[in-house]
Formats: sequence, C-alpha cells, structure tokens
Amino acid sequence: MTEPTDDAQYVVVMNHEEQYSIWQADCEPPTGWAVAGPTGTKDACLDHIERVWTDMRPLSLRKMLDSGQGQA
Repeated sequence: MTEPTDDAQYVVVMNHEEQYSIWQADCEPPTGWAVAGPTGTKDACLDHIERVWTDMRPLSLRKMLDSGQGQA
C-alpha cells in the first residue's frame, strides 16, 4: 500500500459487524470489508461515516440485545 498524500482519495468501507472505516480508494479493501459509501477526501468520507454510523455497537451485540439474550 502506498503512503497517502493530502490529495489522496478514500472510500468508505464497512465490515460484517456494520462497523465503518475509510480505505485508500486506489487499493482493494481488506478481507472482510466492503465498499459502503462514497469516494472522496478523507474529511468527506469521515463526515459521511459520522452521519450514517449512529449506533457504534457491533451488529452481533445489537441483535443479541434485541432478542433479549443479553439480559440477566
């Protein structure tokens, strides 16, 4: 992977737990991550993530709590 520059383009990626990150647009996302948002500057991608990632809990935890399994 090349070292990013100030004008580098990024893409929003998401994993199976619906957790978001950014990745350099000219590189394939790492295993387990898929493109899930726009390509743009680092700030633009991070702004997108801030708008859409409203529940930081992993998907598996949300499902467990929704099913009542996480209650004593």
